[in-house]
Amino acid sequence: MGLATRRASHRLDLMEYRRLGSTGMYVSEISYGNWITHGNQIESDAAIKCVKAALEVGITTFDTADVYAGTKAETVLGKALKGVKRESYELFTKVYWPTGTGKNDRGPLVSTSSSHVMHL
Repeated sequence: MGLATRRASHRLDLMEYRRLGSTGMYVSEISYGNWITHGNQIESDAAIKCVKAALEVGITTFDTADVYAGTKAETVLGKALKGVKRESYELFTKVYWPTGTGKNDRGPLVSTSSSHVMHL
């Protein structure tokens, strides 16, 4: 999808987008991270409203990790993005740090288990 098409698909035409290396993808210049908020410091309903507001102003790039708020941040972000066309946003996550004590509860740098990576 071209830059002009992506920009026209948002209610507000304020966001600028940049090419992500040589991938051909465009990402919003501002990304939405949920490290210290979702699942821990604000209620899920408020977090979902924040994500919806970010989408409304054209933020399409979301950053999270499996260890944020003990895995709750990814869950809340997944709920907030439910029903949003998957091709309309970029989701970045990290999977290295342990999320539990089990042998598969650590990212692929230590274990080759794909069960550690969850799909939203």
